Amino acid sequence: MNDQAPNPPAGVASPGDRPQIGTGPAFAEPGTVRIGAINWGGLKALYMKEVRRFFKVQLQTIWAPAITTMLYLVIFTVALGRSGRTVLGVPFADFLAPGLIVMAMMQNSFANSSFSLLVGKIQGTIIDYLMPPLSELEVLVSLTIAAVTRAVLVGGAVWLAMVLWPGIDVTPRHPWAIVWFGLMGAMMLAFMGVLTSVWAEKFDHAAAITNFVVAPLALLSGTFYSVEAMAPAFRTLSHANPFFYVISGFRYGFIGSADSPLLLGASLLVAINVALGFACYALLRSGWKLRS
Repeated sequence: MNDQAPNPPAGVASPGDRPQIGTGPAFAEPGTVRIGAINWGGLKALYMKEVRRFFKVQLQTIWAPAITTMLYLVIFTVALGRSGRTVLGVPFADFLAPGLIVMAMMQNSFANSSFSLLVGKIQGTIIDYLMPPLSELEVLVSLTIAAVTRAVLVGGAVWLAMVLWPGIDVTPRHPWAIVWFGLMGAMMLAFMGVLTSVWAEKFDHAAAITNFVVAPLALLSGTFYSVEAMAPAFRTLSHANPFFYVISGFRYGFIGSADSPLLLGASLLVAINVALGFACYALLRSGWKLRS
């Protein structure tokens, strides 16, 4: 008997000619790295994780800050704006509204980025950030963009509520200033949040930074008043506050007036963000308080 298998019909590949599972070009050789210079898939996955985390409780992370900001607007408008008071040539309510929008954006950007790594350290899930094939820069970019995303959503919710509120004009006049100073402010607080989450060991530490650093800088930045109307000493202190340049530039985008040089503020914010970004990257790369 002939022990050899019969030849297959024409046009049909023989078993020896068929590609074997796991050996085709779609599979890398063992030990071969298939991730490029930037792990776009991992970066997107971490970003989506952070966005879904805060969006899952959007009533607390987006709509509650919007309602709180509107309460600020109502209280200060009723208390100070009924007498026809004007600031920088516009009604007090129109002066106040842009500062409240960007202040809410910055505070929520900080809240988002200061929570990510801290909760991982407390719950013991920090390994989820350290073990995936993500560089320190990719982790930093994902956390920062997620925080900025939350800031933009909060700012949009507050702006929409103010548009519907009678007697307030929040029509954008210089969109480039709104985008630039809004993003610079959100990035600055996102970097500060990452630094806080690396340093902090419990939620009390993060709350201390919020209460004794972020909140005072935000409230004393010219949100509720014009810095030019203050005494020279307090005016000098206000010009040393980086939040002041964010709020002044952002307000310019709506009312067309600012109490600080726009170019100086824009350049200073870029320098601050670069410095904070390098500091965040250095801490993440060192593994300080992240790796045992």
